[in-house]
Amino acid sequence: MGKVAIVTGGTRGIGRAIAEALRDDGFTVVANYGGNDEAARAFSDETGIPAYKWDVGDHQACLDGCAKVESEVGPIDAVINNAGITRDGTLMKMSYEDWHEVMRINLGGCFNMAKATFAGMKERGWGRYVNIGSINGQAGQYGQVNYASAKSGIHGFTKALAQEGARFGITVNAIAPGYIDTDMVAAVPAPVLEKIVAKIPVGRLGRAEEIARGVSFLCSEQAGFVTGSTMSINGGQHMY
Repeated sequence: MGKVAIVTGGTRGIGRAIAEALRDDGFTVVANYGGNDEAARAFSDETGIPAYKWDVGDHQACLDGCAKVESEVGPIDAVINNAGITRDGTLMKMSYEDWHEVMRINLGGCFNMAKATFAGMKERGWGRYVNIGSINGQAGQYGQVNYASAKSGIHGFTKALAQEGARFGITVNAIAPGYIDTDMVAAVPAPVLEKIVAKIPVGRLGRAEEIARGVSFLCSEQAGFVTGSTMSINGGQHMY
């Protein structure tokens, strides 16, 4: 059996593309999801990848969920922290609950999953973390003080944890996607989407598979000298 990788938020969109890419790379892949049981069943039926349900923003749920995966599948060697939500609004209109929930899941999930898996990677002398940030965590975005803060925090989390893991063979990197052709972006009104695409130098939205290829590289043996880095995949929209 190959190394085990877990992809949070792994049954749809970018997460699904990552899960499929890592499976094709030879990993034994597990997808985590938070709520949509129907989508998770369809994902597993179509891909053969098992899906485990828990809230990554819940610390104990992550400890228990990862322990269950390790008992049923095997030791977790790679974690892709992809799960995230949006609760957009300007500061004046944003509730504390909207702030807290985005921070709890998007940033807190990275901490929770690392706490659940880092010790095992350290003991085995090999591990990979890839944390999915965002162009909006690098450049900011109107109406997203919660989301931009959480994603910016992911980039700092990545750099700090990379320094802790390096001597144990554990690499920690981030990918900052730009605007990707997913269901979330498809829901944006057409006139707004046209303005977004007009600001992307390559003239189109990104594809989930393009993010997945970046994750594939960072999880590979060939990326052993890459740690603490952020790979921007955004069509040239923000050069950072």
